[in-house]
Amino acid sequence: MELSIYLAGQIHDDWRDQLKQKAKQQNLSITFYGPQENHDLSDNIGEQIKGEQPNQIDRDDAASSINNFRTQLMMQQSDAVIALFGESYKQWNTAMDAGIAIGLNKPLILIRPQSLIHPLKELSNQSNVTVETIDQALDVLAYTFK
Repeated sequence: MELSIYLAGQIHDDWRDQLKQKAKQQNLSITFYGPQENHDLSDNIGEQIKGEQPNQIDRDDAASSINNFRTQLMMQQSDAVIALFGESYKQWNTAMDAGIAIGLNKPLILIRPQSLIHPLKELSNQSNVTVETIDQALDVLAYTFK
């Protein structure tokens, strides 16, 4: 069996690399997808494709439509989604991706620290599994191979 997993969450640290490395160490057959991790490319893709935009709102809108297209394609290809919520960054995109996963009926593993139990209680209730660490999320995936 092989799984494909979409990794939703902030792009400002190496949590994805940690998870991928641990999956590789356990010889888990998983293909990982995720958002565009090059922040400048993600912000500028609208103008790169559609040309200069007249203001910041239109610039953001142009980039968002292309990023949302990319996310939807990759999420539809995935068997499941892991959405990581941390304490360091605003998590609007993570929440949106988790909602899309729920809407697409994709199995969802939600990672969130104890400090975010209350703010994420409804989302946690809709996920298939809620854990506190990437190691626990990986344990859930490893269990599917047993």
